[in-house]
Amino acid sequence: MERKQFLRTLGTGAAFALTFPCLNGCSKDNNNGDIVEIPESVNFTIDLNSSEGAKLANLGSFILKNLVVVVKDLDGNFVAASQVCSHESYDQVRFTTSNGGIFHCDVHGSRFELDGTPLNQVDSVPAKPLKIFKTELNGQILRVFE
Repeated sequence: MERKQFLRTLGTGAAFALTFPCLNGCSKDNNNGDIVEIPESVNFTIDLNSSEGAKLANLGSFILKNLVVVVKDLDGNFVAASQVCSHESYDQVRFTTSNGGIFHCDVHGSRFELDGTPLNQVDSVPAKPLKIFKTELNGQILRVFE
């Protein structure tokens, strides 16, 4: 094999070796969670008598379902928000009882009111609201929808 051909082969192989580990890098981050699209066409129910729904029995409790954070806030109301942060699309939005109850994303520190209003600016980027979904309680069935 000629040197030129060898270098060309090495270049292709080296490029493949360097880029192969990155192929899944756009969809998964082992430290921060998944990078996903904000959920759309949300429409599901939770039976509050089920084992899943029982996790919403206490004020300040929450569950994660279909990329949605479903919360029983500190006033006993059900609130649902996108689990996907509006800052950089990580699926790490959770509820915390601090500051009267807020949504937060630990990846970059984004924080949101229960109505989705941003509470802070991250990385000098204008904050975008967190997507909020409607909730409706009919007996022991909680519906989350758009």
